[in-house]
Order: sequence, then structure tokens, then C-alpha cells
Amino acid sequence: MYRSLLLFFIITYTLIGRSEEYPVQSCPAYNNLKHTKNTHNVILERDKPYTILREHKGQYLILVQGENPAQRWVDERCFDPTHVSSEDTFSTSIMTDKVKSENNILALSWHNAYCETNRYKKECKRSLFSLGKGKYKEKHFVLHGLWPQPKSRIYCDVDRESIQLDKHGQWQHLPTLEMDEDVAVRLQKVMPGFASGLHKHEWIKHGTCYGSDSAEYFMNAVNYTEQLNNSKVGSFFTQQIGKYVSLKQVRSLFDLTFGQGTGQRVELQCEKGMITEIWLHLGKGSNDLGTLLQRGKQSRSKCQGGIVDRAGYQN
Repeated sequence: MYRSLLLFFIITYTLIGRSEEYPVQSCPAYNNLKHTKNTHNVILERDKPYTILREHKGQYLILVQGENPAQRWVDERCFDPTHVSSEDTFSTSIMTDKVKSENNILALSWHNAYCETNRYKKECKRSLFSLGKGKYKEKHFVLHGLWPQPKSRIYCDVDRESIQLDKHGQWQHLPTLEMDEDVAVRLQKVMPGFASGLHKHEWIKHGTCYGSDSAEYFMNAVNYTEQLNNSKVGSFFTQQIGKYVSLKQVRSLFDLTFGQGTGQRVELQCEKGMITEIWLHLGKGSNDLGTLLQRGKQSRSKCQGGIVDRAGYQN
């Protein structure tokens, strides 16, 4: 039986294909798929062949002779001669889709609830040192994304390599985004996911279809988020932490705060009895959140209410 299993693995290993190839880039070789550790800071040498053991989600498992561990993970692009380096910077002057999006969803997360179900994300650990284990201090909505509609409008004029990196969650290898220092500081404050490269993902997938450069895209998203948090709606959610809030309450408050009918442009997202996100359907032609809501499309909400989660892990 054991000999059969051994033979199976040998045959399988052979079928996967051991091939020696020369890298086209001097890439780092990581111990793991997540690229969080590189023992001895190994960098591939272009004039040296490496044995490729297998491919998995846009990465190659290779052998690096003389290293411990010898098996290392590198991006597929390191051996792809057609690859244009993803380290290139997106200029803020680039507009990939020049038709300005007239219908967008502003997706805002209640960070406490998000971290309740994503405890090991970088953005859910950023306050641990100052507040103690399992605690974080967000008492407001944070920016998830600004999404041009319809939902099929994604990856506008984006190269295949960047799309693959994005879909495989390799956000740290997506192009660096240029933006003013002030915008970058404000963005990191309203988007904790910045620590995980969420801003790069949002630009590649959604921002490229917004009809502006990345600077304007993020400036608008930050402004809208700040307007919501600084409004009576933001204060209401802060005051209701630990309590149940209904969709009817939220929509009525939007009507009072941003104008009659704006509540119908709001939907809630819920998970495990908690409100995890609030989605605002925005129209065109203004920097004022209330005006954008009044011009947005009416929406239905599957979630009819939920708990406004407290900081810290509840179980």
C-alpha cells in the first residue's frame, strides 16, 4: 500500500513537471505563498536557472539550491518575458476610462463588525499595541470602496497581469499609486484596509472605471466618507454602539439629514446579526453627499437591521 502511494506521488510529481528556467527579473524568493518571510533575503539571479516545481494562483514554487528552506515561492511574472513590471507607478494623470461614471455605490464598513469576522487582517491589528489584545478604537464608518455601476463595470483598460495579481490577492505587488500627501494621510485614516493594500485593489478593479485619475477618485471617496461620519448619521451610529438599529430608522435619519427621499438610496449589509456595511447609491455632478444621494438610484435592502458592533472581539 505504501509503495503504491509513493509511486502515485512520484508519478504526480513528474506530471506536474520539473523544468529549469531562467528568471527575467531579479525577484525576491519567499518562504510562503503570502510573501511574509524571505529567509536570508534571497533574490533570484537572472543568469542562473531555477527548477520550477509547480504553479499555484499566479505563483511558482521553485528550488533554490543551497538555501534552507530550498523551496521558495515567487511571482509567475519573474519568469514571464512578456511581463511589464508591476512596480511601475500609476501616474495621477492617467485616466483609463474617460467617461465619468454617473452612478456609483459608496461602500462604507462598520470596522468593528468587519474585524469581528476578519480578525487576522492587518487593518484589524493596527491598534492592538495601544489598546490591548483584541481591541481597536474605530467608532465610525470606514471606506471600503467607491464602485461605478453597473457592477459589471470593472477593470477598465487594466493589463492582464495586474488583473491576475488583483484576483489572486497579491495586492502588495500592484502598481504604486501617486497621490498628494494630504490625500494619502486622510485616506489611511478613513481606510484601515490601506495596510493590506486595499486602496490598490479598489483602484485597479473599480477606480479605473470612474472616469478620473486616481487622485480625484480617492479625494472624492475620502470626502464622501468624511461627510457621512461628520453628519447626524455618523453620530447616531456612534451613539447606538451595542444596540439594534433597523433599516427604517436609518432611512428616516438620512431623510432628515440629507433631504427627503435620500433614505431610499441606502441599503444595509449584515452578517451574523451585525451591520457590517452601509451602501449609498450616488448620482452625478456634485461634491455634496446629500445632492449625490438625491440624484442616486433607489435601492432595496435585504438586511432590515442589525447590531452596531462594539470594539473588541465579542466571543
